[in-house]
Amino acid sequence: MLPGVKDVSSGRDAQKTDTFCKVHILMSTAIVQRIIYGIILIFAVIVLDFLLIQAAPGDVVDTIVTEAGGGDPAIAAQIRAAYGLDKPIYVQLIKYLGKMLTGDLGFSYYYDQSVFSLLIDHLPSTLMLTLSALVLAVFIGTLLGVAAAVHPHGVLSHIVTVFSLLGYATPVFWLGMMVLLLFSYYLPIFPAFGIRSIPFPETTLARALDVLHHLVLPTFTLSILFLASYSRLSRASMLDVLGSDYIRTARSKGLTEMVVIFKHALKNAALPIVTMAGLQLGYIFSGAVLVETVFTLPGIGPLLYESIMRRDYPVMLGVLFGATVTVIIANILTDLVYRLLDPRIRGIS
Repeated sequence: MLPGVKDVSSGRDAQKTDTFCKVHILMSTAIVQRIIYGIILIFAVIVLDFLLIQAAPGDVVDTIVTEAGGGDPAIAAQIRAAYGLDKPIYVQLIKYLGKMLTGDLGFSYYYDQSVFSLLIDHLPSTLMLTLSALVLAVFIGTLLGVAAAVHPHGVLSHIVTVFSLLGYATPVFWLGMMVLLLFSYYLPIFPAFGIRSIPFPETTLARALDVLHHLVLPTFTLSILFLASYSRLSRASMLDVLGSDYIRTARSKGLTEMVVIFKHALKNAALPIVTMAGLQLGYIFSGAVLVETVFTLPGIGPLLYESIMRRDYPVMLGVLFGATVTVIIANILTDLVYRLLDPRIRGIS
């Protein structure tokens, strides 16, 4: 290198390294902050759920005595003492929090089984339903919204708008019953209930196909509710992005319309969609509870319903705790993905 000439490439490499280190530090700090906030929020939700459930009238002992056809109040008092329900609420809360810190979610009064094992038994069905419905809603809803935004005054755009309004207004349990009647009763194409056939197929492939066959109607029902939201959101976001200056610049360079839409426009238009996907995880879980009840799936929904009817407080608290943790983790991941997609949020200029 000639004297007095600066090494430009070395300066650029150093700048890239410095930027990478800043991004890494900011992302690590954001992760730690979100985890701390998440732990505080989980603790607050646990306490609030416990107090609200305890404030409700009745308990599991009343349910047990009623199902037994009545009983001696002295026997009911003995049962409450055995379960620790005769203690003051603050004593029960402290004991419950102490168990939670050790990973013990409690013991079901009615099922005579640990809450953790009950959740593990019922979780796979709910996960398959919610994840498949969410992926289907995001993928198809985004494609419909993009297609409607490309031709904002076309027929498809008006169809997406009407479909979105209907999707918002339609109760998920009513839609589930209508789908059930149409495709299981009048047109017996899909099973009406359950997650698998009886007897269960012997081969692994046949079992997988059988489970998928049972999940078609519940997944379709749950995804329709959220597909309308994503189609409308992606349409509005794409319309805003397609009017930007950099999109006109990309088109003036001779890029194909497919490249402009899916490589340049959709990347920025996807930011609100990613945010909604993370925030709606709690809503899709509540929708799954209703769908599982309609289609009699062995998921968290029927478990929560039965625990409410039987005043099985540990199971109710366990389900609410699992839903809270899931929503908080989804929000943390959404925030991190948002930071990766949009450098402005990372604070990197």
